[in-house]
Amino acid sequence: MNSLPKNFGAAFDLSSLKNPISAQELSGISINQEKLMQDVLPASHAQVVILICWSARSTESQAVMSALGKIHEEDSAKPSGASWLLGNVNVDLEPAVAQALQVQTVPLALAIIQEQVVPLFETVPTVPQLRMVIDKVLALAVERGLGAQESAPIEKLEPEEVRALDALEAGDFIAAKTAYLEWLSRAPKSSLAQLGLAQVELMLRINGLDSAEVIAQADIEQSNIKLQQQAADCEMALGNFEAAFNRLISSIKLTSGDDRKEFREHLVGLFALVDGADPILVRARQQLASALF
Repeated sequence: MNSLPKNFGAAFDLSSLKNPISAQELSGISINQEKLMQDVLPASHAQVVILICWSARSTESQAVMSALGKIHEEDSAKPSGASWLLGNVNVDLEPAVAQALQVQTVPLALAIIQEQVVPLFETVPTVPQLRMVIDKVLALAVERGLGAQESAPIEKLEPEEVRALDALEAGDFIAAKTAYLEWLSRAPKSSLAQLGLAQVELMLRINGLDSAEVIAQADIEQSNIKLQQQAADCEMALGNFEAAFNRLISSIKLTSGDDRKEFREHLVGLFALVDGADPILVRARQQLASALF
């Protein structure tokens, strides 16, 4: 872990802000130098703080910020509330904070635990990978005694789940899938095993794909079945569930026979990745029914 640099506050210049996004599109608390020193660091003794460093010049960083925001909303909706805080750092507007956090590129995600900075990733992970990262950080915080008294006891992970998570961390999606299948073989009704399998199958399908390129090409070749399915998978991985559902529902309306069946089955598979109470999913199910009948 790295503590904040002693030369915090010495600003440096980044290129000026372009294509500003609205406040409604921001996820978490916007962090400046004052908030970091007066609010975030003290808060990190009570809760894990996760910061996403982003730029209006990077659509990828904005996508990660949005995905983290959705995960935080899900956790906040739980009876116990979210056990972590989310903040965002606009590196274009807050160069002093960017320097203090040693930001070299965006997106960059960091966790702050008891004023110690833990780098999380400098890539564009999928939503399931984001969830896995957050869960591991929260577990690390509990090991360090952060919130241990206030938190409910952590449920023991199933042995297959441990193997799957270890495999995912190593980037071995095949081994992760095998572990989830073994878990389902032992406990066929396990919703966690079913969700884990659906997530890792999504990762396998998009592994090696350039999401932006696939989505752009799919928008051109709308009759290409494989391309539409790949684009929907990429949109799901980026947390854009509504776009993925709309894409496949539109394809269902334009096809018939085996092609329509293939699109429907793919769409139903993606439904399994979203909370059943999510309004986006509820609306998509209604649209699917209308498209089929």
